[in-house]
Amino acid sequence: MRSVRRCSRTGCANPAVATLTYAYADSTAVVGPLATYSEPHSYDLCEEHALRLTAPRGWEVVRHQGEFVAPQPSVDDLTALAEAVREAGRADRPVEQAEAPAGSGRRGHLRVLPDPVED
Repeated sequence: MRSVRRCSRTGCANPAVATLTYAYADSTAVVGPLATYSEPHSYDLCEEHALRLTAPRGWEVVRHQGEFVAPQPSVDDLTALAEAVREAGRADRPVEQAEAPAGSGRRGHLRVLPDPVED
């Protein structure tokens, strides 16, 4: 089983092995082992990009010392995947029907429109 997380660098399809986070208050870029979960304000990097990362002038790079190793799937990951596949394949699984809105509504900057009626 391969990791689905890929390097965040544009055009790079290599698997991620490190996580980059920024400590803005300290003007520091931190490159460490791949985080357990993908965080919104961090970046996943492949080994090549993790080792070659540079920071702007005046910033410091703190880098993990040692090898970056691709994470192996845990028993919990495999069990969750098997359960999801088993649940999706059940014949007696209830199918959720989305209710159509009664009229047009508004949520923030989006507008909900009723389905067009076919004649």
